Amino acid sequence: MIRYLLPLGLFIGLVIIFIYGLQHDPRHVPSPLIDKPAPTFILPTLRSPDINIQLEDLKGKVSLINVWASWCVACRTEHPLLVEATSNNNDLNLYGLNYKDKRDDALQWLQQLGNPYIESAFDESGSIGIDYGVYGVPETFVLDKNGIIRYKHIGPINKHQLDTIILPLVKELESQSS
Repeated sequence: MIRYLLPLGLFIGLVIIFIYGLQHDPRHVPSPLIDKPAPTFILPTLRSPDINIQLEDLKGKVSLINVWASWCVACRTEHPLLVEATSNNNDLNLYGLNYKDKRDDALQWLQQLGNPYIESAFDESGSIGIDYGVYGVPETFVLDKNGIIRYKHIGPINKHQLDTIILPLVKELESQSS
């Protein structure tokens, strides 16, 4: 009797795990950095290697950090939306984190496709990306005025996500006092 119940029990357990897995978005990976201070950084800017940008430069306003690279196919998908969003919304403080890229390739990419970023930090080694928990590009972080990470988006942003999640969050965070 037990030899029949054991396989049945294992089968029922697998069905439960399968049903549980179907109810969750596999692209949603919770970040341990949400509601914590963003990792500090000091990196050269993409355009001017002799000028640095750091997390302190982003504080005082709600900012987005978009992790991108010229070799990233998915980045090319979201890039026109970012260009449009920053041209339509001058209050959108979008910064880039150019990740594991070649400076000349990244500059050429921005020249050809448009530059939506106030500035891009050049993370050639990927060490700052690692600090932010980046495991694939593109990824986008929303930081409040104090440099606290309030949201992380993995993968390319589409218009619906921008309009229904990111921009409303930015507006809400902007209305809060520091």
